Amino acid sequence: MWILTFIKEQWIMKDKRVLVISSEVMPYMPDSDISLMSFETAKIAHKKSIQTRIFMPRFGVVNERRHQLHEVIRLSGVNLIIDDIDVPLVIKVASIPKERMQVYFIDNEDYFKRKFVYTDAKGKLFDDNDERAIFFTKGVINTVKKLNWAPDVIYLHGWFTSLIPLYLKEYYKDDALFKESKIVTSLYNDSFKGELSKSLSKKITFDNIEIEKLDLIKKSSFTNIQKLAVQHSDFIIFGSEDVSDEIKEFVKKSGKTTLEYQSKEDFEKPYTDFLLNKIM
Repeated sequence: MWILTFIKEQWIMKDKRVLVISSEVMPYMPDSDISLMSFETAKIAHKKSIQTRIFMPRFGVVNERRHQLHEVIRLSGVNLIIDDIDVPLVIKVASIPKERMQVYFIDNEDYFKRKFVYTDAKGKLFDDNDERAIFFTKGVINTVKKLNWAPDVIYLHGWFTSLIPLYLKEYYKDDALFKESKIVTSLYNDSFKGELSKSLSKKITFDNIEIEKLDLIKKSSFTNIQKLAVQHSDFIIFGSEDVSDEIKEFVKKSGKTTLEYQSKEDFEKPYTDFLLNKIM
């Protein structure tokens, strides 16, 4: 009987689609809560015969030769408008060894060809991190649109993805491709000190997103952009044990369905149940 149940489940799941968007994914970035759980989230879906695609930035620390990245010409060659400036989008792809899962990399020479990820050698935030996050957001969504690949679930990992829920619910709200997509934000302790550019809100309003929707990021701190992601997401997962009390309280007041933190040893069953029984 269990065999029939398994076959039925696999048959139902094969038409489902999960899009994983992360700032870090193993094995392309160093081990962390984010890189591990991004990989495992995709792997859990893939094991259930769910169609899975992964997107991440092509940060300069990603070794293209070692991981055999190559450009996808048919997806590249597009210019994205960031604060009234045309910025070329390059898409690269690689496959995670042994997993048969494709990873798409959002690339641009000016934004990502650096020796460091978010800060310079002295630990100072890059002045254009806000533009880089907007570029990554629009780059992912535009590429998924070009692939004509409608995801049932969109899993987000890392603060660098925090603008994606806002853009999906506002800028792309009339796009039929994402009409049924459920947005899941995983929260981590990947905090940064200071703030992003004070003109972040202005740059977002250039995309016809009303300034009233951006009250939370008048001060563009890590905590506030995380709150913005929560506000526009459908489900929340605590990916780190030590997420700040302020963010936890904001999630609680939001009333969103939540999966509490699960240890690395015990996460697979709770994550699978959450995906199959709560989200899908």
